[in-house]
Amino acid sequence: MDHEPHGGAQEAPVTSREQDAVRVLLLIDSAGESPIQPELADPALASAVGVVRTQVRLQKLDFWLRNPDYLADELLTDYESSREAPLLHLAGEILDSEEPEVRRYPMLRHHFGAYEPLDDALAVLRSAGLIAVRRRGTVSRVRQHDYFLLGDGRRVANEIVSQEPVFQYYVERVALVVALADGLGGTELKARQYLQREYAQTDRGTRIGSVSAQARTRLEQFRAQAAAPQREAEVK
Repeated sequence: MDHEPHGGAQEAPVTSREQDAVRVLLLIDSAGESPIQPELADPALASAVGVVRTQVRLQKLDFWLRNPDYLADELLTDYESSREAPLLHLAGEILDSEEPEVRRYPMLRHHFGAYEPLDDALAVLRSAGLIAVRRRGTVSRVRQHDYFLLGDGRRVANEIVSQEPVFQYYVERVALVVALADGLGGTELKARQYLQREYAQTDRGTRIGSVSAQARTRLEQFRAQAAAPQREAEVK
C-alpha cells in the first residue's frame, strides 16, 4: 500500500538486507533485557549481554521503528491521557518533519498483525557472530524465539553509531519505542497496535497504510487545546 507524502504519491521505500540487519541489531541492542544466569551457562551464550524475547515482540517494536507516523500517533494517545507536555513535543518533532515519509518502511498485515520477514537480516547478524537465536518448545512446535545480543554485537553496534552518525537516528527512535512499550509483552503490543483503525482494517497480505495525515491533525488539535489557557490568560 502506497503512502501519501507532502509532495504527492510515491512508491513506498524498500529496505535492503544490510539496512534491516543494522536496524535490527540496534533494536536488539537497545531493547534487550538482561539474560538470566542459566542461559549464560550455554557456551554459545556466554558473552550474551541482552535478549529480546519472542518474535512477536521483536516484530511489534520494529513496526513502530519502521513507521514513525504510528509511533508519533501513539505518543499523542499517551499525551491525551496523561497531558505530559514532553509527549506532545516528541510527537511534534516527528510530525513537523518529513520523517513519516522519508523514514517510513511499511510492513505487511498478517494474521497476527504487522509482520515482515527478518530471516535474511537475522542470518547476517548470526553468521557474523553478533547475535544468537534460541528456540523454545518441541521439535514439532516452536513456542518462542529468543534473540540474544552477544558481546561482539554490542561492540559492533557502538562502532556503527560512532563511525556513522546517521544511525544515531535509530538509537534515538528505539529509545522512544522501548519507552512506549515499557512493561508490555509481544501479545500486549499487538493488542495496542490493533486499536489503530488503519492498522486493524488493512487487508491481510497488504501493506499497512500511513496515518501521518490523521496524526498531524491530532497534533494541531492538541496544540490548540494546550495554547487555549494561555490565550485566555493574556486576554484577561
